[in-house]
Amino acid sequence: MQLRARQFQFSFPSPAIVMGILNATPDSFSDGGNFMDASKAADHALDMEAQGAGIIDIGGESTRPGAVPVTEAEELRRVMPIIERLSGLLRSPISIDTMKEGVARAAVAAGASIINDVGGNQHKPGMWRLAAQTGCSYVAMHMRGTPQTMHINPQYSNVSGEVLGFLENAIQELGGCGLPRDQIIIDPGIGFGKTAAHNVELLARLGALRALGRPVLVGVSRKSFLAGRDAAPPGERLPAGLACACLAVQRGANIIRTHDVRETLRAVRMAEEILAAERVRE
Repeated sequence: MQLRARQFQFSFPSPAIVMGILNATPDSFSDGGNFMDASKAADHALDMEAQGAGIIDIGGESTRPGAVPVTEAEELRRVMPIIERLSGLLRSPISIDTMKEGVARAAVAAGASIINDVGGNQHKPGMWRLAAQTGCSYVAMHMRGTPQTMHINPQYSNVSGEVLGFLENAIQELGGCGLPRDQIIIDPGIGFGKTAAHNVELLARLGALRALGRPVLVGVSRKSFLAGRDAAPPGERLPAGLACACLAVQRGANIIRTHDVRETLRAVRMAEEILAAERVRE
């Protein structure tokens, strides 16, 4: 399985790629306000790459449940100075985490190679054609509703089957806009319009997404369903997040999106080593 993101080429199966999260937002649920300064944000991106991140994902609008949307101008103000500083410095591809075509277009012009669109449930032929025309990868993610409504009583008769069906249809719709399959990444959208039980079910049945033949991205880092019975705050959810990351890799995930690059990379590589030894025995 091949993945193309402009000048970057990836082949799977291979060691999972760790995608480092860089939120240039004042209101993200776990690190809001930490990287509003472009210089500090760029240094953090370079540090994540040094820790082993294979992709740097930059976002300027919080998508936590109930987040207040920002204007396109404000989102551009937050992310563009960072992308412009990093373009040419990073060896890894830059991903722009946005739901807005205008932000994606500006970020790609400045050097981004991946469009990570949590609003993949919305009809966006302009954004899809942008990815097709520029050779960027596009992340199609499942979400029910919007970040403002997704947490309000989400219900599914079969969450795994419904997500699988959505992503299968998304691949077809993207192809209809001219986007080649080798530029598509799929994401089940853990935490986006799902209860804790839905998230656990999706992770347990993640292997079903392999049938779609596209790289699977999983992002669970610091999300609320990891809090457990003791309601651990975001900064104390790493152990649960690492457990989910390793299980996701065992189920076939190819890209793990995380705030904690060093720890996640070490955990995932250990899981991969065990899995490789298991395959040799078989």
